[in-house]
Order: sequence, then structure tokens, then C-alpha cells
Amino acid sequence: MSELETLARPYSRAAFEFAVESSQLEHWEFCLSALARAVEQPNFAMLLSSPDLTSSGVSEILLKMCHEVLEGPTKNFIVALAENRRLKVLPQISRQFERLKSEHDKTIHVDVTTAKTIDLEQQNQLSKSLSVKLAANINMQVYIDEDLIGGAIIRAGDTVIDGSIRGRLIKLAESLNS
Repeated sequence: MSELETLARPYSRAAFEFAVESSQLEHWEFCLSALARAVEQPNFAMLLSSPDLTSSGVSEILLKMCHEVLEGPTKNFIVALAENRRLKVLPQISRQFERLKSEHDKTIHVDVTTAKTIDLEQQNQLSKSLSVKLAANINMQVYIDEDLIGGAIIRAGDTVIDGSIRGRLIKLAESLNS
């Protein structure tokens, strides 16, 4: 785990707990995502590393950039991050917050890679089956990779189900070579 991930953990947890208590999960997710994108901009990264700018100066700039989406608690959160020189971990905070929100909502992000396009009905059937199997709501993203030849590869968190023809051929080749 990277140092930035470790630094971000208490902040993402605190933001998440506050968002749950105040019933503002969606708002906080949106704000943190917008702030993370702002911090990832090359010009802002230079500002963060500038020795001429105080932490309050940096937070003022960020607050002005995102004034339309920020309100009291989120502004206070940004000021606290700036005072502790932790604005650079906003992307990690945002990702961890999204992960915590998904766990809270019992939602799992699933990537499905198929050899050919699958229609909406097939996607819905697959989503329902995965929802029952994984006991969670499914947020599914479908990708096309013609190199699979046929079938599909399903990735849900750490679980990978390779039902592709390519995967079967690779396993067959490995068993023949051993």
C-alpha cells in the first residue's frame, strides 16, 4: 500500500462517517471527486509544491475553484487538509470514499469483457445473476475484446471468472506443455 493511501485513510473515513450521519453521501462523493480532479491538474500540482504559497493560500485557491459545489462542512474539510498539508492526497481520499460508499450501499463494480457486443437484455440478465450470486447491487461496465474469440471475462473486485475461449485455449496449452 502506498504512503499516500495510508495518509488518506483517516480523512476518507472521517468524511464518509460525516456524510453518512448527515445523509449527504452523494454530495460528498461529488465534491471529493471534483476536488480530486482539480488537484490532479498539472498547474495545481505546481501550486501544491510551491514554497511561496501558504497552506491557507492553497486552500483559498482550491475553494475559489470549486466554490459552486462546496458548502460549510466540505469547505472545513478542505481547510483541514490544507492546514495538515494533505491536499495532495485528495485523489486517494476520493477513491477510498467511493469504495466505502460502495460497501455501504452493498454495490460491487463489475467489469465484463466479451468477445462480441451483448445486448441490453443480456446485460440485464447477467447483472441479475451476478447480483444474486454476489448478494450485492451490481454496477456493471461492459467492454469488447475480440481477442477473446468467444465467451467473457468477469472481474468483480478480486474475483476473476474467465469463461473466454482464449482462456480455455491457454489452459489447454499449459496442460499439454506440463
